[in-house]
Amino acid sequence: MARSNPADTPTSPQLQYLDNGKIKIGIDLELGGAITYLAASHGGPNMINSFDWGRQIQMSNYSGPVPFEPNGKKPTAAWAGLGWNPIQSGDCHGNRSKVTYFSTTGKSMTVRCVPMQWPLDNEPGECEFECKLSLDGMAVHVDCELINHRNDHTQYDARDQELPAIYTNGPWDHLMTYTGNEPFTNGPMTEAPAVFPWTGWRSTESWAALVDDKGFGVGVYESGVTRFIGGFAGKPGAGGPKDNPTGYIAPLHVDVLDYNITYRYSYTLIVGRLKSIRKYVYTHGSKLTLPDYHFGKDRQHWRYINAQDTGWPISGELKVSMAHSNPQLVGPEEFWHAGAAPTLHVTAAFPKGIDTVRVFWSRTDAPGFAESRVLNFKVIGDGAMRDYTVGLSKSPEYRGVITGLRLDPETNGLPGSYTEVTRIGFK
Repeated sequence: MARSNPADTPTSPQLQYLDNGKIKIGIDLELGGAITYLAASHGGPNMINSFDWGRQIQMSNYSGPVPFEPNGKKPTAAWAGLGWNPIQSGDCHGNRSKVTYFSTTGKSMTVRCVPMQWPLDNEPGECEFECKLSLDGMAVHVDCELINHRNDHTQYDARDQELPAIYTNGPWDHLMTYTGNEPFTNGPMTEAPAVFPWTGWRSTESWAALVDDKGFGVGVYESGVTRFIGGFAGKPGAGGPKDNPTGYIAPLHVDVLDYNITYRYSYTLIVGRLKSIRKYVYTHGSKLTLPDYHFGKDRQHWRYINAQDTGWPISGELKVSMAHSNPQLVGPEEFWHAGAAPTLHVTAAFPKGIDTVRVFWSRTDAPGFAESRVLNFKVIGDGAMRDYTVGLSKSPEYRGVITGLRLDPETNGLPGSYTEVTRIGFK
């Protein structure tokens, strides 16, 4: 692996570092506190790309409308399809995000900023980003928070959220992960296509890594996340932080971002050889468990089609409008074996006019939802909260590896009525 002189490490009052003698991480206070430096200590090469302000390792969120045109301002045409997209570093015109708070203890750092809308010229987001970073051996733990205060109170459809966006330099061009159906058994790893536009895959161990030809690089682990995208753009094998070639990884959840939401997530960066990255996940990560969604404080990454709920904050339940025809509640992309979860438990209150609810499921060998994978269960439509038990194993199509659920409470729509759900799960 190529080495660099320690003197080559960028220095500036706006660059702040943590170094535990094993790895060194740096954030740039002129770029919203985005991560611009990550290397092994004592002169390892910086792996993070900063060709423009859309790279780095940074927070990046999405919502409507599409296109996003505040006060008539037009987005750059190439990025108009992104809609509302505040990012931590700056915008596509080179305007930088503004840090509003920074503190460090020498062992951890906290940074807060007002991000910029990437597709627009000098348009600050009506929100704040905050990151808390700390080191643990060869790993970096990062806790992130989006605090929204948008003037537009519309509840837009759920969108993919990059949690976070990670861009590496040209030498880190091998995108590795595990996509099999037996996670945490040391099964053979898979190299994802190093292509652009980015491709998606299911990481059943909730991690992926970009490594060089010798298998050294950086991985990202995010508990409970199985959906990732990534790839490589440009000529692989060479290039530094200011060069165009770059690798990319992003763990994804699909989420509604309300105008006033506080949206939190955490991830871990792991530096080292590929086997060490995976070993860290096995040792420190959370093994996949059967889904059990309790809607006490948030949506648990559930979203809606032809429906909306009553908005943020979530207080004990999802209260979902049945006003439109065919309202659907769609769960996050998951991973579980049907044989280990034969019975679904639903705690909900259904309004008058609903007596049958449909449950759909998706499989690894049959992605998406279809009429061939559905089971109906009877409910009492009187607005009272009840526990329902649904024997999914009764269907011969409920088999193999299941990747998600969908609930359809109503077909024709019931204006003025709501379905209230406190729990959907298997435990």
